[in-house]
Amino acid sequence: MKRITIKDLSKSLSLSTSTISRALLNDKNINSETQKRVLNEAEKLGYKPNSTALNLKYGKSKNIGLVVPEMVTPFSSKILQGIQEVLEPLGYKVIITQSNESPLVERKNLELLEDFNVDGIIINACHETYNEKIYRKMIEKGTALVFFDRIPSKSLDVPKVILDDHIKASLVVEHLINTGKKRIAYIMGPSTIRNVIERARGYQRILEKHGIFDPNLIVQTDGMMFEDGAKAVQQLIVKNLEFDSIFAFSDTLAIGAMNYLLEHNIKIPQQVSLASFSGTELSTIVHPQLTSVQQPLIKMGETAARLILKKIKEISSPNETIVMDAELIYRASTLN
Repeated sequence: MKRITIKDLSKSLSLSTSTISRALLNDKNINSETQKRVLNEAEKLGYKPNSTALNLKYGKSKNIGLVVPEMVTPFSSKILQGIQEVLEPLGYKVIITQSNESPLVERKNLELLEDFNVDGIIINACHETYNEKIYRKMIEKGTALVFFDRIPSKSLDVPKVILDDHIKASLVVEHLINTGKKRIAYIMGPSTIRNVIERARGYQRILEKHGIFDPNLIVQTDGMMFEDGAKAVQQLIVKNLEFDSIFAFSDTLAIGAMNYLLEHNIKIPQQVSLASFSGTELSTIVHPQLTSVQQPLIKMGETAARLILKKIKEISSPNETIVMDAELIYRASTLN
């Protein structure tokens, strides 16, 4: 069925397109009877305004970009839920892109969103420094940027929604020590991610405090998915390193490690305890259920959305850093 346009209304009513447009926009200078005729005819013919064209006419697209490393786990979908709950009632649409943990793909996604003339972009960065130049260029052009969870280097002053990764990682390690563990491995993920390093600092600080830190028990992975966690545990075993527990950067790494251990008849938590970060539903659908730092993902998304609205309204407004709280949920993977 053909889309009804302003030109169709103009032809039907024998009025100029500019008169039709002003009537539809409730222009105070338009005659009330004329406006009534236009609105009645628009309803009769099934006219729907082109919101994109109208928004661009007034300098806004009402589109917000979302750049995330992956949409495989519930992490990003929960963030998206929070973002949409704030933005959609205000008429904004969210354009979702996925970098697949590749900074080059992330850059292409940013360029794509720029081509779509988005008003702002909410980003979970997959690399601390790789795309800093394009971030700066977009900010200089007036595009609002807000980062959450994984953030860029300290040299870039931008709004951020984060956790205190250092403190929360410290609590996980303290919990493992309190359950009697002394050989605690850390599956850390790529060192190009800011909070990977922050969690490693928390891990190391607590172990040094107790005099049991062994740098050989830190395993850096190239990726962040299940297979990377499995390879990390395999590496520990092949090197014949003794370990009685594992702290993993994310649920995906922890579950990959868990699967490998169970496949090799290593009991959890009797022989090896496991704890992680993220706190998505993944931590509750495995057996045994996974002790994890549960992040307030929906609230993080809502907070990021409110920050992007502030920057869209006034690009020179202060760049806030919002530190969210999170809860360490104790489950069977660390409790004998």
